[in-house]
This record gives sequence, C-alpha cells and structure tokens, in this order.
Amino acid sequence: MRRVSILGATGSIGQNTIDLISRDPESYEVVALTGGRNVAQLAEDARNLRAKVAVIADPGALADLRDALAGSGVEAAAGPQALLEAAARPADWVMSAIVGAAGLAPGLRALEQGATLALANKESMVCAGALVMATARAHGGAVLPVDSEHSAVFQALIGEDMATVERVIITASGGAFRDWPLDRLAEATPEQAATHPNWDMGQRITIDSASMFNKALEVIETREFFHLDPAMIEVVVHPESMIHALVGFRDGALMAHVGPPDMRHAIGYALHHPRRAALPVERLDLVKLGQFTFRAACEDRWPALRLAREVMATGGLAGAVFNAAKERALDAFIEKRIAFPRMAGVVEDVLNHLSAQSGLIDAPITLDNVTRADHVARVTADTLLAR
Repeated sequence: MRRVSILGATGSIGQNTIDLISRDPESYEVVALTGGRNVAQLAEDARNLRAKVAVIADPGALADLRDALAGSGVEAAAGPQALLEAAARPADWVMSAIVGAAGLAPGLRALEQGATLALANKESMVCAGALVMATARAHGGAVLPVDSEHSAVFQALIGEDMATVERVIITASGGAFRDWPLDRLAEATPEQAATHPNWDMGQRITIDSASMFNKALEVIETREFFHLDPAMIEVVVHPESMIHALVGFRDGALMAHVGPPDMRHAIGYALHHPRRAALPVERLDLVKLGQFTFRAACEDRWPALRLAREVMATGGLAGAVFNAAKERALDAFIEKRIAFPRMAGVVEDVLNHLSAQSGLIDAPITLDNVTRADHVARVTADTLLAR
C-alpha cells in the first residue's frame, strides 16, 4: 500500500487527484489532506479516504473542521505550522497543489522526507527551482512535473539524450481574450477573464491563462526542470489544447504529446510513474477533431512572456519577485482596482525597482531569501498600486 498526501486537496488539481485515488482506494494509505478555506470539502474527502490528518490553512476554521470530522478518527489541525507538519509526515508520494508561493515550504518539507513530489505548484520552480531540485537530491527524493506541458516534455524525453534536443515548444490556449482586439482589453472584467475556453480551472489560474502569466511561469519552470538554455524554449498558441508540448531534436524531428485537456492525465502519469496505468480520460477521435491550429504568441498581446525572458536573463531571485508581483497585481485586478493590461505594467515596475537594489535578487537561493524577496516584492507592488 502506497502512502500519499495531497497538499491543496480542495482545489481543482487536488480534486482530480482524489478522483483517481478514490477509484482504487485499497492501493493507497492517505496520510494528509490540506485545504485553504473549504472546510466542508476537506472534511468530506478526509472521511471518505480515511486520512490520518486534515489541515485547513485558515486557523479560524479549526473549530468547524473539528466539528465536521467528529467521530471519524481523522485528526484536525489548522494554520501554517500545521501545514508544514502535515507535509513532513512520512509519505511515499506527495501532490503539491497549493497555489502560489505558499506551496514552496511544504513541498520542501515533503522532499526532506525522501518523498516523490508531484509538482503542480509551478511557483516553487519559478521562485526556487535550484533549491527544490537540490533538496530532492540531498534527501533521495524525486520531483515529477504535473503541469500538463511539463509532464508532456518529461514523457517525450524518456529514453532520449538531452544533448540531441534543439528546442522545446510549450503550447498555450490563449485564454479568454485570445480573439479580442487589443484595444478592448482595458474593458475586460475579472468575470470574463475567469472563463476558460477549454480547461476547467480555478479563478486565479484561469485569469493567469488569459494574461499569459501562467504560461510565463511555465516558461521559467521549463528552464528549471530541464536545465535548458532559455533560447531553446518556445511558446505557441494552440486553441484546441490537445497538443500540450513538443520536443524538437537535432535531426529535425518533433516529438509531440497529444491528449485531451484533462489534468487527470498528467496527475495519473505522476501517480503511477514509471508505469502507465489505465486512466478515465477521453480517447481522442482524430477524424472528428479534423485539424490542429497554431498561432504566434504575440508579446504585444501578452507582455508577460517578454517579462519571463527578462527574469531568466536576470537569474537569482528574480523569479520570486516576478511571481510575488504577479500575485499582487492579480489581486488588484480581481478587486477591480486596475485594468487587465495594467497587471503586466505593475510586475515590470516591481522588477525594475527591485533589480536596482543589491542584496535582494542577487542573494543566494535559500528559503529565507526567497521568503524575503517575496515579501519585499509584495510590499513594493502594493506601494505602486496605491499611487
């Protein structure tokens, strides 16, 4: 029986992970489930999966969680320290699906126990990719990508010599506004941005898809995961969302990963790795699909992609600053304090402001320094937004 934990169990990735585990419950011992604020969902899943502990991020929700778990035998806990303790409980496989920079520390705790970390929290690699991979190596752990694009690249590289790779192409749907005239983007509302044409995701990641900040993070993550020269990483818009990534080799061949827009594929691949297991995902009818289309990822429409390349060129803790500024700009857009196009401007302003300060972005990549850079970037973003 395999011991598993799910960090971020109440979000879309966590729920898809639970769906797969629930189909074969006798094969898993669920150690820990964590969630943000959805007490009812967390308690229901913890009961059904007979988890050892359920942790809610909001300390004020502990009493409600205890009530919901009364008589189940599931331990209830709350708050940041409880989350870290849950992540540190011995497990063979841990899903890291907490959204944002908050997922970094719990993921590191899991790796310190020698676990296999199924990484859906792209911010961990953006903020501290070198630290994540070094922690895995030091403790005998492993990191498996769960973003559909990086899972696709990972699968396409199996058995290949990295020296023969010329390029990696990750695809983007283009999000809610891919067909909007540029002069209309200033009118876009959070509600419109949160409607994805293909994927079923949460509000924040769906808006990040519309702005391409999600893809910008994935470009940086691709560099960190596969140790590629940034010039080798390309982005194309693929409206059908069926080809998740392609790897190009020096003989001119392109290896593509094709599948339905269903996160259970990437999750299931990581859950069962290194073997392939049957998964409850759609089997594509290529004749019915008819064709795949591609477009250039225009940086005038999606300046986040340009910013990602600047972040990679800067190096150090620029990724942590980039992510933190993006999160605060996204908050401001959701709260209708700024227009949709202004998000990229805020992030660029924060990067420019903090790049001039020695000792922040160029500090060693440690958890403390990442936390400091994240905090300073958020404060700086808030100051700029208040002007």
